[in-house]
Amino acid sequence: MTTQARIFVDGRFRAADHTQPVVEAATGEPLGDGASASESDIDAGVAAARAALTHWQSTSPDHRAAVLTAFAAALDERARGTAELVTRENGMPMSLSRGANGRFPAALVRYYAQLITETAIEEIRPSMIGHTIVRREAVGVVAAIVPWNYPQALAAFKLAPALAAGCTVVLKAAPETALDALVFAEAAEQAGLPPGVLNIIAGGPQAGAYLVAHPGVDKVTFTGSTAAGRNIGEVCGRLLRPVTLELGGKSAAIILDDADLDVTMKGLRTASFVNNGQTCHLSSRVLAPRSRYREVLEALTAMVGGLTVGDPLDTSTDIGPLVSSRQRDRVLGYIEAGKSSAARLLAGGSVPGDQPRGWFVSPTVFADVDNSDRIAQEEIFGPVLAVVPYDGDDEAIALANDSEFGLAGTVWSTDDERATEVARAVRTGTVGVNDYQLDFRAPFGGVKASGIGRELGPEGLEAFFSLKSIYRVGPADN
Repeated sequence: MTTQARIFVDGRFRAADHTQPVVEAATGEPLGDGASASESDIDAGVAAARAALTHWQSTSPDHRAAVLTAFAAALDERARGTAELVTRENGMPMSLSRGANGRFPAALVRYYAQLITETAIEEIRPSMIGHTIVRREAVGVVAAIVPWNYPQALAAFKLAPALAAGCTVVLKAAPETALDALVFAEAAEQAGLPPGVLNIIAGGPQAGAYLVAHPGVDKVTFTGSTAAGRNIGEVCGRLLRPVTLELGGKSAAIILDDADLDVTMKGLRTASFVNNGQTCHLSSRVLAPRSRYREVLEALTAMVGGLTVGDPLDTSTDIGPLVSSRQRDRVLGYIEAGKSSAARLLAGGSVPGDQPRGWFVSPTVFADVDNSDRIAQEEIFGPVLAVVPYDGDDEAIALANDSEFGLAGTVWSTDDERATEVARAVRTGTVGVNDYQLDFRAPFGGVKASGIGRELGPEGLEAFFSLKSIYRVGPADN
């Protein structure tokens, strides 16, 4: 297990200029020393990526696919240890971490390795005076900034398509999950990824701001809070630098009046509570029909009461700790705001009494929430649900859309066509009908304050290309 403060630059590990402790979420005890990148660390990473760019982008798609396939195999070899390390860092239940941090990154790298071999780098379009060659070229050096909640999966969202497209990357990990980021470095070294193609550092907001504005960066891709995303978007706008922003959410679960509540509650266990509530696409607002309101509240209370809170390394655990004491205190602050409103506390609302160590918060449900309340409008990023009553499908859609965010959502009904029509009317980037699972072959991203651009699917690869048109007179076969 990697527990030393290192960075990975130009194909080599080296000691970081500064360190920051990484703390185990379930115990509050030190787990290891993580890197806290200095400006000179970032300069070195960007310089290495810039030096490696010309060669890497000139390699054939088949060559890059072969290297990425070896990279995926090396990630697979480390999957079990990686999943455990992330669980200890951020509290993600092991039952989820084995997929999200263990198997998923390698699967996504393989997907883009295959996709780049099927993507036309050039296409010919006839014109009135001849023809145009439309060419896809790597956008250049990419600054990839990822958060702590799904550190391996979200890094793969960015690394896999960027490297497949021929870009070189400086990956900045969050300080809370600085240790697991180096697994990508170990795998890159084993797979023979050329020096400088992938560089890995860790650090906080200052390091991120310096990297975003660095003159050697050609594109920024960021996952994190809307507040940080606005700052990054402003810098990239001033620099006319392409940017992809996957930001926060406050998504609605619309329970229609014909929903099967057993199916709905089974789905909401994950759609609303996955990763201890530390997930951007959670259905954290539950819109319940007044005609079945009491029934929905009873079902939610029973479902939450059946969640197992405890050691995230135990595969039977549903809810582990939050990532840090700061995050726990933030979530508890929102719970107090809910208690001070007209809402009614149905479940949870405090730190569980049987968890004296770590950063635990009991799964919490508030009923009778007004959609304008803070707990219904702001992203809490913890295991807290706000239940809002409604009358009729039109009001449910209006309430779902009455949010600055637009990342995800779910609709629950025994009539798939009715649910799909409701889903079409919700202004958001993704919607699940009677479930919510990301499909890495389809685009993921948000509208409004939930971001700009898309990741995953062919669209995620296109985000790392720059298009060039070459106009030529004469027939296309010249």
